[in-house]
Amino acid sequence: MKIATPSRSHALRGNAIPDAPRPDFRATQTSLVCLAIVVLLLPPAPAQAQSREEKQSTIKFLQQLQSPSGGFLAGPEHPKMKKPTAPSLRATNAALRALKYFGGEPRDPEAAARFVASCFDKSSGGFADRPNTGPDTVSTAVGIMAVVEAKLSTEPYADGVVKYLGENAKGFEEIRLAAAGLEAIGKRPPQADDWLKQIRAMQNPDSTFGKGASVARDTGSAVAAVLRLGGKIENPGRVIQAMKEGQRANGAFGKAEVETSDLETTYRVTRSLHMLKAKPADPDRVRAFIAKCRNADGGYAVAPGLLSSASGTYFAAIILHWLEE
Repeated sequence: MKIATPSRSHALRGNAIPDAPRPDFRATQTSLVCLAIVVLLLPPAPAQAQSREEKQSTIKFLQQLQSPSGGFLAGPEHPKMKKPTAPSLRATNAALRALKYFGGEPRDPEAAARFVASCFDKSSGGFADRPNTGPDTVSTAVGIMAVVEAKLSTEPYADGVVKYLGENAKGFEEIRLAAAGLEAIGKRPPQADDWLKQIRAMQNPDSTFGKGASVARDTGSAVAAVLRLGGKIENPGRVIQAMKEGQRANGAFGKAEVETSDLETTYRVTRSLHMLKAKPADPDRVRAFIAKCRNADGGYAVAPGLLSSASGTYFAAIILHWLEE
């Protein structure tokens, strides 16, 4: 719009335009106050999604983590690290999942699949985090998820994994991950009802989990496990409210004993909210926190200021995906 300007003769007199009405300063002040109130009441502008260039940069970051063996490194090799990082099953699963949600593919999908298969211990039915290092419960849960992400047939692995996890998952964290792994292949172990009883023994009277500042994280951790095992969430309204109330001023969620929020805790809470068809109280602030976790190399750290990693990038990818649904 073109703004009218005073004539040159008027400008030479100090821009005083004859016959112009004198401003009503009280009315002007009142208008400014009203405008400020309206601005404050307006919702914040939605956080911008990744641009195409940013997605390509993230995909490239992930692709560069793939080693000649086919497996992925947990993060780029760093001069401050004493030993070079080695590819792992956990990093491979995280990278494959992140690539999927960012719309990319590994540089060598067949090599990635071979690496995942090489971590399987046929004699026990479990997976190791690296080939020939011995299976464990967490790696087995991650391993069967990686089988799915690498587009391998689950038939050679399913029975052994169900048996291994059913016999070896004991503590809550192991049960939580076992439930996630078995959900990936649509299996419910015979121990599921016992696992549900063990989880419910941790529950508060209002159906939440944890105490004080740990309620959001602990509830998010437990709710997903219960639902994956075929259990029912009682008092879902209170459970959703408790998780939403855990959102911090920086927009994310974190561990009770740590002031800094992190994407791993944010993943746990957002995962359960998504399963209950809900979202964090302020999704745009979650997006803004995720943006702060992004580094110049295109990857994401689990918290602002840290190094990019496969896991941090996966958490960013899946949380952004849930927020968009």
